[in-house]
Amino acid sequence: MNGKNQLSEFLTVHQIQLINGGVPEIYWPTLHNKLSNQIFDAGESFNLLQVAYDEGEQADDDPLWRVEANKEIPFGVDDPSHVYLVDHAWTFRTDMSRRQLVETPGLATRMAQLMDLEVDEESLVDSVMEAKWKFSQTYSLGSAASVEERQPVWYVMDEFGSRIPHSDDPNVRVVPFLWAGDGLGYSLLFPIKSLELGDEITRDYVEGQSKDQVSRSALLCAWQHTDLTSIEWRQTEPDSSFFTSARLSETLPDLSVAIPELPSEREILVYSQYEFINRNLTHPRMKFTDSMAEADILWLSSHFKDYEGLSVETPEKRINQFPHENVITIKDMLCVVSRRVPQSEQWLPITFNLVTELPQFVSYFQQREIDGHDNHWIVKPWNLARGLDTQVSKSLSHILRLPASGPKVVQKYLHNPVLFYRPEIGHVKFDIRYIILLQSVEPLKVFAYDNFWLRFANIPFSLDQLHVYEKHFTVMNYNAADLKQMFCHDFIKLFEDQYPDFKWSEVEKSIFSMLKEVFIGATSLPPPCGISPCPQAGAMYAVDLMLDWSEKKTKILPKVLEFNFLPDCERACDYYPDFFNNVFSTLFLKESENQNVTLL
Repeated sequence: MNGKNQLSEFLTVHQIQLINGGVPEIYWPTLHNKLSNQIFDAGESFNLLQVAYDEGEQADDDPLWRVEANKEIPFGVDDPSHVYLVDHAWTFRTDMSRRQLVETPGLATRMAQLMDLEVDEESLVDSVMEAKWKFSQTYSLGSAASVEERQPVWYVMDEFGSRIPHSDDPNVRVVPFLWAGDGLGYSLLFPIKSLELGDEITRDYVEGQSKDQVSRSALLCAWQHTDLTSIEWRQTEPDSSFFTSARLSETLPDLSVAIPELPSEREILVYSQYEFINRNLTHPRMKFTDSMAEADILWLSSHFKDYEGLSVETPEKRINQFPHENVITIKDMLCVVSRRVPQSEQWLPITFNLVTELPQFVSYFQQREIDGHDNHWIVKPWNLARGLDTQVSKSLSHILRLPASGPKVVQKYLHNPVLFYRPEIGHVKFDIRYIILLQSVEPLKVFAYDNFWLRFANIPFSLDQLHVYEKHFTVMNYNAADLKQMFCHDFIKLFEDQYPDFKWSEVEKSIFSMLKEVFIGATSLPPPCGISPCPQAGAMYAVDLMLDWSEKKTKILPKVLEFNFLPDCERACDYYPDFFNNVFSTLFLKESENQNVTLL
């Protein structure tokens, strides 16, 4: 194959990536040549220099390295040759990073040298783990088949790339690039200004993450300290654009349309896309149909959007979703709607959106640090469940790097949770899952399923080894870890044995009060800021919560963590065969007596 055809084939695979990365077209042929022939020639155009200081002259923030142009380099349109490959010294997913450092010969030592760490062998891995976030960049495989495979990949560039300093007015760009030729990641360096001999080479460490100067300063606290404690951290209600930006729009039902009762003279036809309903719904008034058109009740796994059409064209149908219910099922919105309730300070761990509330978070973190308060935080993607891409940290650098891999919320980690004693292990974290049934918004009628589910950590809790999943997380049913299962009535007995001063009935009363307040906040404003009324809707959610101690351990305080749309109900059906009969009776037949539910 000749060179022209090879370039064409290269672009067929990589052109979209090059365009999205902002790599000028003039560099594409050179890049193809350098990748194909593994040409790493940055040393011909740049010098990496170690900066020497006289004793006592070096300040903490003074650079140890300087990268200079060793020739004149015209920008882009003048010379197609000035695109350079930068190798990646370490590529990792966060859950495997420590294992790689321990098991890969020489990796920890190389990283410590690259990061200019002066540490002994005993603390080598811990020191690299802590320092790595100042050197790590990220990409994700957007074309991957599963959400697990699309989780962020982090990488540390080689000694040359890692030592290019930051500038708010950079003269080069450095962007990640995945080459299909060997399946490896590289970084591409190219000028965005003409360079003269001796110019210092700089790049923007937070390129594209924020146009707001205050937010940029906050992000840059990952590398350089800036005192932001003067920024007011107390949060205010965002305007309605917050609830519509980057989310698919929904139409609202026409509330003037009369909604007929479900048929009583024949069986009610159910169309379900959820396998556990199809296996376990046995209500004598219900019958399954494969036709959405003839169904009376639609239980859909995908998000429904056309509520106006539903109300006008098929007012006789029911559906398992409410318009704008994402105000509770998306983490950043849940926190906003919860804050509308004054009592939420008691049950909502303080949470910041790292896109819209970044400076406020840094201010609050720095203030807690000054005051000597606990500063452990949990960072979560706002649109994923099952603990995916979720990390616990007390390092501001670590936390501030995570938004580079996608929108995140950061929530105060419960550093003093109520623990459960497992005789074979010790005192472990646990969380509680309740199934919540929203029957109506106007009037507000929401029920909790009386039986709840427990999830337990597998390693005794302590505020160390924050990377150890089985110590700090309880979602064990999606990985290879041991899953401890327990009926709720058995748990209640053991809980009251372990905490005889606290009756479960009183704890549950406070849980139910908290859940009612969530829905009061979520329905207190009209859509898109709140859940919309919809007489045809009845919805099921799962809420995950934990129990925390008050400051003097005199009270047990429930803390809401998240709500999930379309929760996994396999265990519910295994434990309680009438589960979906209870759910459908409550939501669609409006029959809550003897259905194992409690009105909140």
